[in-house]
Amino acid sequence: MRLATVIVALALVCAGCARSADSFVVGAVYPTTGPQGGGGSQEYHGALIAADYANEHGGVNGKHIAIDLHASPSAEGVPTAVRVLAKRTNVVIGSYGSTLSVVAAHIAAQHNVVFWETGAVGDMPGKLPRSDRFFRVAPTGEELGAAAVDFVQQHVLKTADVRYGVAYVDDVYGQAVGGGAIHEIEGHGAEPVRYNYSLPNTDFNALARRIAADKVNVLVVAAYIDDGVALRRALVRQHVPLLANIGTSSSYCMPAFGARLGKEAVGVYASDKPDGDILRTGSLKRDAVKALEWARTQYRKRYGGDMPAPALAGFAGAWALFHDVLPKSSGRSAAAIAAAAHSVSLAPGSLPNGSGLSFGADGDNARALTVIWKWIAPGKRAVVWPPAFATAKLTT
Repeated sequence: MRLATVIVALALVCAGCARSADSFVVGAVYPTTGPQGGGGSQEYHGALIAADYANEHGGVNGKHIAIDLHASPSAEGVPTAVRVLAKRTNVVIGSYGSTLSVVAAHIAAQHNVVFWETGAVGDMPGKLPRSDRFFRVAPTGEELGAAAVDFVQQHVLKTADVRYGVAYVDDVYGQAVGGGAIHEIEGHGAEPVRYNYSLPNTDFNALARRIAADKVNVLVVAAYIDDGVALRRALVRQHVPLLANIGTSSSYCMPAFGARLGKEAVGVYASDKPDGDILRTGSLKRDAVKALEWARTQYRKRYGGDMPAPALAGFAGAWALFHDVLPKSSGRSAAAIAAAAHSVSLAPGSLPNGSGLSFGADGDNARALTVIWKWIAPGKRAVVWPPAFATAKLTT
């Protein structure tokens, strides 16, 4: 009897070893709790769904994808998380938050691990120890800021009497978006008024008064949800006469922004990534449409709601890795994965979020899709640009 028990135990151990050998472990770092826990969880859930979809279609060359999450609510916990994951895998995905992303990319490079960014938009300051180990599928903050200004300039303004202002939180996210907006404004021959502020002690009523006193009538904002709501509320209630107010990914496009502001959000624009359940599929490739439709269904079943922008970013970013990069890699080493990533070139519409894929030397995706949202009624927003993905007609 004892011998039989030992044999069964050994069989179970060996079965576990076989499952491990048959798996392709991918590390993950997301803030599933804390201030960014809502969006971080959504992005992680999107990545989980991408792994399940890939596994239903053979995994990575027959290897089952296993995501190993080491969650971190803030940047302080990221180094430990990445170091732990680097012992198990050569590729880590993340991270939703720009403050987490910059730390994760640096630690991953130090440990010769690929870091695959699915959603964060902040710039990578400083030189990475191995610059060819960082890849970002989402648009950069600089691109979001530039797209915001270009859209307003080309499609909203009907007068040459324009005074631009750029209000941005003073961190890696705000500096990226604000810097992109400022550069684009200067490219149009104007000099914006700059309002960089620190959290959490900014007086937004005072900031709104400064904006009015400076006679700014087009305001670009890079904020998080609490400061974005506070500044917009102050602008409306002090009757600051803006021709256009446009924000970006971490506030102005979020459902919570409209829910908290109600009619005070109406007319505001946002430059960001699309939502999963709003994205029009007419401009997507066939494989991307199938993947998106499956993901939408799965997200509703598992999490009980429509697929928000972070979830779609997580799904599309992870799907690109599982579907287009890892199967082409010559091995599991970081060098082989990085070489495969640089070799992939996908046309716009190839990914389930409307993007293509083409990585530059800096690891950023040159074919990432940015859309323009508008709050068209209390609690209701729509994509108004570009026309291929618009869900409502652009009216100004």
